[in-house]
Parts: sequence; C-alpha cells; structure tokens
Amino acid sequence: MKRLEVLCLTLILLMVSFRYSEELWKTPSDWPEPVYNFKKNPLDSATVQLGRVLFYDPVLSADSTVSCASCHSPYNAFTHVDHALSHGIKDRIGTRNSPVLVNLAWGKSFMWDGAVNHLDMQALAPLENHLEMDETLPHVLQKIKLQAKYKRLFKAAFRTETITGERFLKAISQFMLTLVSADSKYDQVIRGEKGISFTEQESNGYLLFKEHCASCHTEPLFTNQTFQNNGLAPDSLLKDAGRMNITRKSSDSLKFKVPTLRNIERSAPYMHDGRYRSLQMVLFHYSSDVHSSVTLAPELRGGINLTEADKRNLIAFLKTLTDNTFLNNKQFQYPRTF
Repeated sequence: MKRLEVLCLTLILLMVSFRYSEELWKTPSDWPEPVYNFKKNPLDSATVQLGRVLFYDPVLSADSTVSCASCHSPYNAFTHVDHALSHGIKDRIGTRNSPVLVNLAWGKSFMWDGAVNHLDMQALAPLENHLEMDETLPHVLQKIKLQAKYKRLFKAAFRTETITGERFLKAISQFMLTLVSADSKYDQVIRGEKGISFTEQESNGYLLFKEHCASCHTEPLFTNQTFQNNGLAPDSLLKDAGRMNITRKSSDSLKFKVPTLRNIERSAPYMHDGRYRSLQMVLFHYSSDVHSSVTLAPELRGGINLTEADKRNLIAFLKTLTDNTFLNNKQFQYPRTF
C-alpha cells in the first residue's frame, strides 16, 4: 500500500509539473522549435519563481550590491540604458554593453562572442567575472544556504531543501526561459489580428528591412544567431576582437553575435560596446560609416544606400517590434513577495 501511495504521489507531481510547463511555455505559432531541451529541465512554476528571486538578489555578487537585474532591467528589454558598458561591483566598468535577455530558448550560444554554449551555464559568466559580480558559485551557495527563504523556495521547487549548484543554475535558466517576447504590433499584424495593420510608413520600412536587414536579423526572432563583422571601427581602448577571442581564428576577428531587434526601441545604447545612443546613429553607421576590413560581412561592403526618408521608414518599422505586453509583464518584474 505504501508503495502504491508513493507511485501515486510521483504521478501527481509529474502531472503538476506537466501542467505548469503547459502554462509557462508555449511556442508562438509559426515560430521554429526551441533549441533548449526542456526535457532535461522541465518548467515548473515553483522553480521559475525561485529563479526569479535569485535573478533579483544582489547576494549573488561579492559585496551584495549587484544582481542580474542590475544590468538586465525588465523595463528596458532586460538590458541597461544608463551607460554604454556594464558596471559591476564597486563601480567596476566592464568591456561590453549588456545584451538583452529575450527568447533565449532559441539561443544556440550566448554572450556577444558566444563564449557560453548552454543557457544553464550562462549565469556563471557574470557571477564569476571580476568586473561584474566577482563571486564563485560555491561561495554564493554558502550565502544563500543561510537564508530561510531559500530553503523554503528550493523545497517548493525541488522537493528538498538541499541547495546545489545544478539546481541553482537550472532555476535561473527556468526564469530566463519564460522571457518570451511575441506580442508586438509586428506580431499582431503577422497573425492577422482584427483592426491591426501597419501604417504606410511602417509598411515601407518593412519592405526596406526585408531588402537590407533580414539576412542577418531573420524573422521571427530577428537574429540568425550567427557572428558577423558589421563594420564598426575597432575601439582603440577596448581592443575587442569579438568571436576570435573564443575560436582563436583570424577569420572571426571583429565578429560579434547578431543581436535580436525585438524591443530595439527600448534597448539603447546599441552595439556590443554601446557606442550609439539612438537608432538614427545606427542607421547613419550602416549608410555612411561602415569600416572596411577583411572579415566585414559581404552584405555591408560599400554600406547600405539609405535616404533620410528610408531611415525614417525603417525606424518606424523597428518600433513595431516593441512588445509592451512583454515589457510590462509583472511576472518578469521584481518579486514583492516570496
């Protein structure tokens, strides 16, 4: 009888976990299947909540002043907007602009140079970076084990109070996996929702986008996940070689991951080093200031011929990628109670 009760409890937990997965995750219609393997880390509301609390907790940093959210604000498409380069503990200045966190289930690699190849490992990069959180995973686990709230949250998520590095990382991944943006005006138009249509300016911008931008910023994710040299003149101070830092191949020199354009209106400054404060500056770069080099993306050789009217139309279209449902989702914001 006892064995039967255990079996029934196991089945109930599996059913609850499946129900939570269905509620927390649904691939948008006509989107590709996610890259992330949910079978190895099935979404569960309690685990997502744990990851959310960890994401906003500055205890993850050496002096308890910097959280993941310090550089990835939900109101700015999960990036920062007040400086070009990320700032860490003791106001240490990083070497790159903080990338947005959105639609990560489709990510094949992470960070501007693709240094991390699995989402479950992503949190380790800023946590152990001297310029960012300057911590170690074992020490962070020691600190959170001292807090009663985490014993409670880990038990709710994993049915045990035992806190491990794997569970810590998978919980943060689960929260980040829920950060799906698929309800912008663009999405509503593509879905054919009643009463929603592009303006003439947005339509003209969409045509220009498909002609000049879509090969790298491929719909519906608005990135093709590759690494490209987009013609930025190298920064003489940062001396960032991009993807070549990882592969050690000269053919990858000055190549950086193609960022998504979703919520681009809200994620300035732009580029891997945050050098451009506006979309107007970005389009000026592509039309008039492309730096030629051996690894420059072929599509950008000679720049992109854009009139001022073209630029206005393109920006009008890019603003249709702003997803206010995503940006204002309270489930993504600082947890007031837990």
